[in-house]
Amino acid sequence: MCIHQLNLLAASNNLPITNFLGKQHPIEAHHLSSICDIMEKAMVNGDTCIIRCILVVFQVVFKFFFSPQTERNRDIVRRSGLLLWQLLMAPRDQICSEIQKEVCLAISSGLNILYPGEAEINNLLKLVLTEGENRNSGLSQLRDVILTNLAEQLQNNRFGSEDDDHYRLNDELLHYILKIVVRESCVLITKCQTVSKDDFQRLLSTVPAASSCLRYLMAVQNHLLSNTILIKPDDNDDSDSSLQGETLKVQELKTSILSLATQILTGCDEVLEMLQQVTTALINSDISDREQRLKGLEQITKATMLGHLLPVLLTSLMHPNLQTLTMADALMPQLVQLVLYTSQTALLLKTQSPVFSELNSSPCGASEQKGKLLPDERMLEEKEEPGFLTGLKIPAPWAAGKTVETVHPVRDNYKFKETVHIPGARCLYLRFDNRCSSQYDYDKLVIYAGPNTNSRKVAEYGGNTLGYGSRSVLGTGWPKDLVKVEGDTVTFSFEMRSGREHNTPDKAMWGFACTVRAQESSEDVSGGLPFLVDLALGLSVLACSMLRILYNGPEITKDEETCQELLRSKLLQRCQWQVEANGVISPALTPSPSPLPLTIDEDREFTYPSDVLVPPVGHYFDLPRIRLPPGIMIKLREISGRARPQFRPSIK
Repeated sequence: MCIHQLNLLAASNNLPITNFLGKQHPIEAHHLSSICDIMEKAMVNGDTCIIRCILVVFQVVFKFFFSPQTERNRDIVRRSGLLLWQLLMAPRDQICSEIQKEVCLAISSGLNILYPGEAEINNLLKLVLTEGENRNSGLSQLRDVILTNLAEQLQNNRFGSEDDDHYRLNDELLHYILKIVVRESCVLITKCQTVSKDDFQRLLSTVPAASSCLRYLMAVQNHLLSNTILIKPDDNDDSDSSLQGETLKVQELKTSILSLATQILTGCDEVLEMLQQVTTALINSDISDREQRLKGLEQITKATMLGHLLPVLLTSLMHPNLQTLTMADALMPQLVQLVLYTSQTALLLKTQSPVFSELNSSPCGASEQKGKLLPDERMLEEKEEPGFLTGLKIPAPWAAGKTVETVHPVRDNYKFKETVHIPGARCLYLRFDNRCSSQYDYDKLVIYAGPNTNSRKVAEYGGNTLGYGSRSVLGTGWPKDLVKVEGDTVTFSFEMRSGREHNTPDKAMWGFACTVRAQESSEDVSGGLPFLVDLALGLSVLACSMLRILYNGPEITKDEETCQELLRSKLLQRCQWQVEANGVISPALTPSPSPLPLTIDEDREFTYPSDVLVPPVGHYFDLPRIRLPPGIMIKLREISGRARPQFRPSIK
């Protein structure tokens, strides 16, 4: 259909046709009325071809050619909406799925025209979210189309822009969407236990496919988190109003993230509880394909909100912008609960793995293994409790290495330069591909131990031994063993200086490929950690980070830094402070003791005379006396004008 193809092309913002259609004059009201007349007649006659064509016309008209500014236009819009709604709510046996899909696309394209107010759009979304799966399949399909469209628009939108409120739904609608996502995740996990063997294999082939509700939540989460992490103040505007606006925007972002994170962690708590129940039920069942289902359960779990939402949220919450006391105080209880659920479920799945079962079921092997341990190691082995990390090797950072390579084959005048930096590495190990070659030995690779070509030169390689070009190699040739480079940074510089000769094959100009690692022996990290183990580790790291924030307490303010000397004063620390109604802190009005003697000898401890001082009522008398430093006493005497008494020895 030409109009349908036109509509698909117009959906792209990068094509010239989009700008062309956007500059066209709006369609007249009587033209849209004629379109509605054709639709009504086609619906009466049951002409599905014409109905489908008119639905595509509606999509183009609503998107580019109509503006409901007059009362007559609004009447035509209401008429169009009634026709579309009549088709959407028609029984399934009276309408085909293709027409139902086009109806949903038409309503989604004209969402702002058919429902001009924010309240009307919210009511529509509330209807499709609450009744979508109960009343009619068309409502659920409309929900999927609208949320998918909103998710795509939200990904291209910046926080705080004019369209942000339109694409980002309110908290009530987000709550409904989250409930659907939690229910979908629980149903998906439950199917691992309830469906037949063939259906389970088909289920594995469809994941990890995210539903429209889950995709929208992912878009909202990524939208908020990315703007929080990447937000930067305008360097060209140093005014107070600009700085205040940026501060308010950051605070609004953090408030939105806290609300969303709380809801997501609550939903993940429910899904993990269901996962633990299904895992326990599968372990205790006698299903013939129990092992296959337990292995597939982790793959199914990745298709839920645990795989699509939680890892991104955990990683982002480790960013300094979100490591705040408010976040830690609000999220800590949920994080602890999630750590318990993930670690327990990971341990349940781990106990069913063949390797773990063989180690536990073989007492001879276990005793032989313990017999080989040293006494100290045997003591640690006896005290260690089996956990979800027992027997697992956590991949070290950069264990897989970093691959650096040219194009294959290299072309004339080709230049290549790249620097690899692995933080914390004492030295780097380079392993070259055995296909490395260049046409002539002066078409060479130079390696430097540092961040640029001014660093110390380590080695240089070039040429080939295939009988082409120079028919020789530079020095000892391309290395077959590991090349060790001291330090944590290495720079590769390759330049193709010669022109390719007509008889030189590609294999003689292959270029080079090299893998850089921070350790001599390559570690097998192809499999990585099991998903739930990785999730439990991530939750544990985040929980520990939040605990550290709670332990450290609020950050030191500028006023506190300025008054450090006063805050260290032991004299002021003895004061009783109270908060006034306006928030000002002032000394409490407490009974004061009798006047102290005008002079105090710093060299000996002073005690109140029993005949002068009457103990005051309350607990203030229990406070121990704090001796003032000599420097403070000297200043007090200078202010008061009282000199230090001189003690003279008595003459008998």
